[in-house]
Amino acid sequence: MTVEAAPLPAADTGNRPPRSVVKQRKARETAARKEILAPVQRTLTGASVIVFLTSVGAVVPFILIVEACRELLAPHPDTDRVWRLLGLAVAVLVVRALWQAVALTWSHLSDARFQLTVRRTLAEKLTRVPLGWFERSSGEVKSYLQDDVDALHYLVAHARLDFVAAVTVPLVSLVYLIAVDWLMTLVLLIPLILYAVLYSRMADADGRDRTALFLRSERRTQETVIEFVDGITVVRAFGRAGKAYTAFQQAVGEQTKRLRQMKAPIITVQALTDVVIAPVFVMSVVVVAGLALVGLGWVHAVDLLPFLLVGLGIGSSLLGLAYSAQALSAAGAAALRLHELQQTPELSSGSGAPRARAAEPAGTVRFEGVGFGYRADRQVLHGISFELTPGTVTALVGPSGSGKSTVAKLLPRFHDVDSGRITLAGTDIRDYGSADLYRSVGFVFQDVRLIGASIRENLRLARPDADDAALERAARAARIHDRIATLPRGYDSEIGVDATLSGGEAQRLSIARALLADTPVLVLDEATAFADPESEAAVQDALATLVAGRTVLVIAHRLHTITNVDNILVLNDGALVEQGRHESLRYAGGLYQQLWELNEAAVGEVALAGTEENR
Repeated sequence: MTVEAAPLPAADTGNRPPRSVVKQRKARETAARKEILAPVQRTLTGASVIVFLTSVGAVVPFILIVEACRELLAPHPDTDRVWRLLGLAVAVLVVRALWQAVALTWSHLSDARFQLTVRRTLAEKLTRVPLGWFERSSGEVKSYLQDDVDALHYLVAHARLDFVAAVTVPLVSLVYLIAVDWLMTLVLLIPLILYAVLYSRMADADGRDRTALFLRSERRTQETVIEFVDGITVVRAFGRAGKAYTAFQQAVGEQTKRLRQMKAPIITVQALTDVVIAPVFVMSVVVVAGLALVGLGWVHAVDLLPFLLVGLGIGSSLLGLAYSAQALSAAGAAALRLHELQQTPELSSGSGAPRARAAEPAGTVRFEGVGFGYRADRQVLHGISFELTPGTVTALVGPSGSGKSTVAKLLPRFHDVDSGRITLAGTDIRDYGSADLYRSVGFVFQDVRLIGASIRENLRLARPDADDAALERAARAARIHDRIATLPRGYDSEIGVDATLSGGEAQRLSIARALLADTPVLVLDEATAFADPESEAAVQDALATLVAGRTVLVIAHRLHTITNVDNILVLNDGALVEQGRHESLRYAGGLYQQLWELNEAAVGEVALAGTEENR
């Protein structure tokens, strides 16, 4: 299931999205923010009350200074009163600073706890989603767990507090200024009204779309960087570094284009907005209008002081809120993505299948009319039915895209079937608990996954309580013990630090891990794909040890490696079109015979090329 927001219209078209789409998106973001921030709502409310008081405290010192100035301009000034007013202003500033520090410290500590909780919640969530969810780039997964959670920082630590301050300071200031002179207050509102009009134009609806498109291109750039770095050795070895760099360059170019589209329409408006709210502009308006009104005798000259001292702070508060709009937009989009990630359907967790009540032997697997599609409108498998029995090896073959890997991934529940069912020992695999299922079904795929830890810890992923003797037995059986013994710290050597394994060695390590797991059912997907010719023999020997006595389902593209298996299933366009042993299918005149003849021709060409090279 996708966790992206609803599709957005391309910014290039210049078309605004329908008003209903904008409203729906805003409503979804608001609901997502509310739900995501629910654990810290009480803390934010408390911090907001403190910020409200400190915001009032930000205005009070200016009012006290104005009153001190009035006293100094009086015919007979009371200097003691002036000092008392100034001392009180300093005291309010000190108390305000202390309380503001308390509010910010409180909100940031809450944010640190909140982010830890969110990351833990997401990590727990990802342990319950289908394993197929992870068939995406590591950059995309990283953006959920790191970038989007980081983006929530503004929502928790700043957004509400900044809003309270930005609203409180102008309101308190305006109330005071109205009490001083309502006519000058109307003059002061002129820059504020201009600011509101310009800001509304800057924050138009399709501006939100441009921001979303920019954030999407930014994530794509991050993914491309990871792909470029991870694959640089391969692409350079095959002289394709230019192509890889081109993909990276295109992603950066797209991000630059989206940034320009996001910023260009608002640069002029933003500049005007900054000018009309800037203290210098506000002061100019107050001075010019004030001098005119004083000349007309409508305003006393001394009454201009509050507007020059207090009125200038109104613009600064609103200007800070304007500059935080983009951070708020990014945080809202991140909250929506995380909320939708939390709504991703989880694998149903059964109570487990009691072995004592198993209707069939532990290793018996049945596919019964299985249908499946990665999208609701596109089915990949159609009515697949077959049986795997203990102690047999069954091979899946077929053209590219025929559904072989999909069938293999349904058995360990990378995805759940759309129709039909898959049973293990007579029980639907959806009724198994995850832990119980993975004690029964193991898998070794061509894309080997090793964690950044020691060899010992990688092996113990399969069986945490395995002792050193069990680890060595599994490693020897997988033909990888001798290689481990040559590493600087043996089984304690860390992957990527002092242990660098080839593709074939990594595959044999994963086979050793599968041997430790000792599951009755095993799924193999092109297990020798990354093995060099020398390693392939070792991998095949390890596989021979691994599959002994188990129920094995293997995907094979090299047909000469599965001529002795017990059963061959031939898939084409998501349907099972043939099954049987190699001897019967080879001359049956069907798809398998065509694949075999192509395989023989390819093997012959390779052999001929090798002979000519040795001459």
